[in-house]
Amino acid sequence: MEGLSPLYRRVAGIDVHKMLHVVTLIIEAPDGTIKQQSREFGGFKRDCCALTTWLLESNVELVVMESTGIYWKSLYAHLERAGIQAWVVNAHFVKHVPGRKTDMNDSQWLAVLARFGLVRGSFIPPQDLRELRLVSRYRRKLTAMRASEINRLHKILDDGGIKLGGVVSDINGLSARAMVTGLIEGRSITALLDMARGRLKLRRDDLQAALDGELSARHRLVLEHIHEHIEILEHSLAELDAYILAAMAPYQWAHRLLQTIPGIDQIASALILIEIGDDMTRFGSPERLAAWAALCPGNNESAGKRKSARIGKGSSVIRYIMCECANSAWKTKSSLAAKYRSLMVASPLNCQALGCSFSNSSSATLTCCPS
Repeated sequence: MEGLSPLYRRVAGIDVHKMLHVVTLIIEAPDGTIKQQSREFGGFKRDCCALTTWLLESNVELVVMESTGIYWKSLYAHLERAGIQAWVVNAHFVKHVPGRKTDMNDSQWLAVLARFGLVRGSFIPPQDLRELRLVSRYRRKLTAMRASEINRLHKILDDGGIKLGGVVSDINGLSARAMVTGLIEGRSITALLDMARGRLKLRRDDLQAALDGELSARHRLVLEHIHEHIEILEHSLAELDAYILAAMAPYQWAHRLLQTIPGIDQIASALILIEIGDDMTRFGSPERLAAWAALCPGNNESAGKRKSARIGKGSSVIRYIMCECANSAWKTKSSLAAKYRSLMVASPLNCQALGCSFSNSSSATLTCCPS
């Protein structure tokens, strides 16, 4: 590191593990001498408190740690509460020289990089939004579980010769759910047909053919459990949605502003805010935010030749949310939908570069979808 001027005089690098934190402290004295000290701490709360106390006593200006799984989160919270400036850095940008890989060397390398300002801290939202991420991401997991159960419901019905999914547009819709309940209870086809609502009443003959199958007692047993599980999941999702919307009170101005964009409703607006926060100065520019969310082509050029423009790794959660919003936006009557329709045939490669796929090859309709 000769020729570089240090930006920080008292820094610490932490190699984070589940049950072990290896810390290296580098302190530059007024006379220019360098003092280096390394210590190991456990992963329990008492150990994190001891680590924090040691850093406070050493008057550390900056702490740098790798974003190792989820293990950094608890330690970061301790440092944040103590008022210690801490950066979580992407492990991809702090790779050590091969052949010298130990926990102690890793912590020393992080401290050296921090001292000379050769690393950049990752975006870490405030504590309130970090905790809300636990709720929003659990909601996403429940949503995926509900979709999986609905798909399983399709398979069980098809296994029993019931082709209801080929007639109704939504197997989880009001009419379809009532019919599935009727099938579980063993009602007659005539009784099931009377459960049809709206336009489905006009397709009585198709419905009768679709409901004419052979469900055994075991089919009904599995269907009953799946149906009950779907109801439990939907009840949990409704409670989580209500909690998330109530938690948006401190961010109302941004929450309402996001909803003015076509395709973004109340829940989507809340989920976006939870992921990126309401302070856009952290990202610097819209382009950097798009790159962070992995929603723009990569930049790879060498010897004057443009190589693969595949998107890089970013926040898969915000990317998933934004792709869902894009799916909704192109179905609205808005300038965004008009722009999409004008480009959907002309530039399919651009959409594929963003991780999208053809949903209907005959009409060349593009649908953005998360990878």
